[in-house]
Amino acid sequence: MASRAASVRRDDQERGWLRGSPPPRWVRMLPPALLVGVCVAEFASSEPLDIGFLLGTIPSLAVLSYGPVATGVFGVAVVILLNVPALELNRPGNTDLMTISFIAVLSVFVSLVRSRRDAHLVTVRTVAEAAQFAVLPPLPERVGPVGCAGLYRAAQRAALVGGDFFEVREGPYGVRAVMGDVQGHGLSAVGTVASLLGAFREAVLDQRGLEAAAARLDRRLVVDSAGTEHAELFATAVLLEFSPGADEVRLVSCGHPPPLLLRGAEAVELDLEPGAPLGLGLLDASMPQGRTVRLERGDRLFLASDGVTESRDESGAFYPLAERLPKFDEETPAALIDSVWEDLVRFCTTVRDDVTMLVLTPLPEGTEGGPAGPGGHLG
Repeated sequence: MASRAASVRRDDQERGWLRGSPPPRWVRMLPPALLVGVCVAEFASSEPLDIGFLLGTIPSLAVLSYGPVATGVFGVAVVILLNVPALELNRPGNTDLMTISFIAVLSVFVSLVRSRRDAHLVTVRTVAEAAQFAVLPPLPERVGPVGCAGLYRAAQRAALVGGDFFEVREGPYGVRAVMGDVQGHGLSAVGTVASLLGAFREAVLDQRGLEAAAARLDRRLVVDSAGTEHAELFATAVLLEFSPGADEVRLVSCGHPPPLLLRGAEAVELDLEPGAPLGLGLLDASMPQGRTVRLERGDRLFLASDGVTESRDESGAFYPLAERLPKFDEETPAALIDSVWEDLVRFCTTVRDDVTMLVLTPLPEGTEGGPAGPGGHLG
């Protein structure tokens, strides 16, 4: 729940109040501040000031952050002040009382419409978040002997799930993890992501070999696209299986960028034989060859989607993940991911694809929790 709330706050901060997030406190303070300021200025001045017209903006400003009742109160207060003789705010030629009264009434109506629309949008967003988190739930801090930390940034603004996916599950054959990227991105790819994750969760329970688990995912996409002519539905993925003590990991690649092994201050790209992408029906005929890698204490596996490795700067250069990663080797896994994301944004100011990162850390036996802090976060 904490990671879910953090992701919502992060999304609001990135969108900005002019793009749908709640207005900042200073916008809410404008109407009362302007109301008090006009009155104070009139009382403090020895000569009448021609500033009565400023009161006409107060109901319109209240619409941005107040409900219809509060907006109506501001409107009534403005009309009353315009009729106070001592303030001389409604002198002929300066302020039209009827015009401001009409603006106040219209502002109440607009505020009523906005409040009802906001309530509807909150309901729709809550349902959408629940559905998307059901597809890609927050990553736990630890799964068996493996510490987990992840980050997800969907390319489509305000979406929590796009065309990338990851999952870490424990089953009778050990802890297994998957990271993948389906064709396309944004909300149009969510259905394919849900189908693949469902197949992976089943494979964790009943497929003895990692290659057989990859074949299950491939068959799922083949079946899903069988009824559509020229469906061209495919996905890349890399699957991992940790030994019971997390001292070894077996990896199978289905056309996905290989993981990086971060050992001390060195990041090494693991050499995997790339297999065919999922959904083409080729795995039964040409199964990719898996590789088993020995892990040492303190090792971390860093997985990233092509939204990271294929991001470019203004000169067209790709983001050098393997070169940048060792700079953050002393950070915790969760902080490592945040640092890489911030570095990526500085390198490439416009990230147009889904961005997914996953750090998997073998944990010593008997260790409670793990070094990752709060697990994955979405946004």
